[in-house]
Amino acid sequence: MNVFETAMQATSTVLASRFPGYSFAFASGSIIRGEGTKGSDIDLVVVFNRLETAWREAFIEGDLPFEVFVQDPETLSWFFESDIGRGYPLIIHMVATSQIWGPDPGKGQIWKEYAASVLRAGPPELTGEKLNTLKYQITDLLDDLNGERAGSELRAITAQLYQPLADLMLLGRGTWSGKGKWIPRLLRELEQSLADRFDDAFRQAALGKVEDLRNLTLAELNKHSGPFFAGDKRMASEQARRPSLVDMAAL
Repeated sequence: MNVFETAMQATSTVLASRFPGYSFAFASGSIIRGEGTKGSDIDLVVVFNRLETAWREAFIEGDLPFEVFVQDPETLSWFFESDIGRGYPLIIHMVATSQIWGPDPGKGQIWKEYAASVLRAGPPELTGEKLNTLKYQITDLLDDLNGERAGSELRAITAQLYQPLADLMLLGRGTWSGKGKWIPRLLRELEQSLADRFDDAFRQAALGKVEDLRNLTLAELNKHSGPFFAGDKRMASEQARRPSLVDMAAL
């Protein structure tokens, strides 16, 4: 059997042996898309009619690693809304690009079509507090890049800058963002020259040459009215309270 056939057989075994009574499931990932390499895992979203709580688990079946997200329609809706709000359509992408399994494939097809429509619609507009929070984080890191820094400190700062700068570039252009390996992929899909500039800036920064990264970061901030630091204010949740850990009467 080839890799795809092995993955299909393993998925069938996993669903039958580990998740009896499920309604439908979505198998996704590079192997399912026919792009898998050695070490690629299978993303599996398993949906029951009703659960006490959703969960995630990882395991090996045969030689294949599985990451499984076990849901019911209400918990899946919550994770969809969370993905949309954050701008990272992680589970939405799994569902939209999946193969459907299970005794209720019609229900799965409805979810798959909905997930595809969410991806096509794009993320919510990057405005207001979400934009300002992102700009503040990036501005703070840009200020850190401007001083004289040891190489180890520069590497730490640039590593921390990678995700928020990518978010600003992607979400700020009305495109979904992502995590890890998805960032360069999404930037290439958006605009190859922009992806090249981003990649080269971080490659040079890894060598201690941060001028290109400073310029790129400032240019992206300037697309959204420039750096933002003074005026940043975020309120803690009303639930952010615990009984005092210190006996104040003893002080």
